[in-house]
This record gives sequence, structure tokens and C-alpha cells, in this order.
Amino acid sequence: MAQRIAQEVKDGYYVNLGIGIPTLVANYIPSDINVMLQSENGLLGIGPFPTNENVDADMINAGKQTVTMQAGSSLFSSAESFAMIRGEHVNLTILGAMEVSENGDIANWKIPGKMVKGMGGAMDLVASAKNIIVAMQHVSKDGKSKLLKNCSLPITGISCVKKIVTELAVLEVLPGGGFKLLERAPGVSIEEIKNATEGKLIIEGEIPEMIFL
Repeated sequence: MAQRIAQEVKDGYYVNLGIGIPTLVANYIPSDINVMLQSENGLLGIGPFPTNENVDADMINAGKQTVTMQAGSSLFSSAESFAMIRGEHVNLTILGAMEVSENGDIANWKIPGKMVKGMGGAMDLVASAKNIIVAMQHVSKDGKSKLLKNCSLPITGISCVKKIVTELAVLEVLPGGGFKLLERAPGVSIEEIKNATEGKLIIEGEIPEMIFL
């Protein structure tokens, strides 16, 4: 998923990587483009994950994972970091999610009954991002679809998700609602994707398999 999402990143982009699968995108950024990865705890210019030899325990992303810094990177307060996010200076935000609705609503911060400290930066990211791509599992552990007509979990943002990449497919959320199938994961059939998608699935023409560069 992270490798496929990296193809959506363009030269000159400022990109925020959410916790979980999205952080892995840093390892797959094409070497021929210049991209600045931003973390809301106050780091601009994240590099690939460190090897065992160059781990710095003080250098972490928002998910408390150790990271590296690119040449020309900068460190600043989280207040300045959120000013960058809220000021719409981030071109692309890549987030994980527990559910996405066919209208592009996202639920990614709370499961009822489980203790959480708060919504955190997710609210600011979905409210301010120009473009949001979600990296998520297509179905839950018990086999239920996570691409729904309507989200059942507490919603983080309304009509904000533009594209979704799962272990089964790449899908675009259409402005009028619905998941448009763009690509299939290698070896995955359209029938499998249909069975795994509760929300409105739109299929037009031949659907190619994902290509990993």
C-alpha cells in the first residue's frame, strides 16, 4: 500500500504522513523528485526510516517512531507545525482510517468503549488538507467492509477523502459519492473487491492491476 501511494507524491510536494502504514511511504519516495515530509510534532524534511547503525532515539515522528532527516530539514514547535497545517501549506496528507464512507467521510480516531486521549492532530489535518489519501485495510479482522455507505464510528472529517489505497484496490471517492475502482491489487479479482465493499462501487471499463515502480 505504501509503495503504491508513493506514486501519488509529486515533485515539490509538502506531505504529511499519518501514523501507521502512511509512515512507510517515506521509504518509497522516488529518488528523482524532491519532496518534503512533514510531521506535526515539528519536523519538516523526514527521510527514510533509520538503520540500526544510525538510530537517534531523540529523532521521532508523530507516531513516536525513530526517523532520519534529509539535508536542509528543520525542527520547530508543534504550534508552528499546526500553523503550517491549518494554513493549508501541506499539499498532500496520507492517513490511516478505520472507516471511510462513499461520500468521503473518514473515521480514524476513536472506537466506542476504548479509552483515547483525544482526537489529536487528525481533526486539523482533515479540515485543512488540500488532498487526502487514505491507506487502510479493505475489511476488518472479522471480514466486514470498512468502505461503507455511512461511517458507524465517530467521524473525524466530512467529505474530505479523495483516494483510498487498500490491500485489494485503489479507489477514487467521486464528488457525487461512490467509490470508483481505479486499480486492482495483483491477483485480486473484481468480484473480490465487490464482495468486500459495502458502499457504492463504480466500475467502468477494464480495471488494470497496480504497478509498483
